[in-house]
Amino acid sequence: MIQRQHSNQRMSQLVSTAGLVWTAGQVAKDPSEDMAGQTRQILAQIDALLADAGSDKQHLISANIWVSDIRQFAQMNEVWDAWVDSDHAPVRACVESRLARPELLVEIQVVAAKA
Repeated sequence: MIQRQHSNQRMSQLVSTAGLVWTAGQVAKDPSEDMAGQTRQILAQIDALLADAGSDKQHLISANIWVSDIRQFAQMNEVWDAWVDSDHAPVRACVESRLARPELLVEIQVVAAKA
């Protein structure tokens, strides 16, 4: 059975099936913050979504990260490294990309196993 949470006509923020959980790409709700601030917001949103699905960051499998300016990669990584459980680090990809709105600096999408 596929479960969808936090859905609207266009998309779901969270989909789970077969013991796995996918989040939609998450962006900062307050894009006035810098790369580090936006990353912190996004990771808090991911924590909440994973909790809603019965999972957590210790069960991460993969992460996809898009940054608008690769020169700010270190700022994002500093926040990521403080957040991620280093004993349970997921596979990860990070690329520079133009995001949906110019004020958005980072977008993160994860896949996790249910706890």
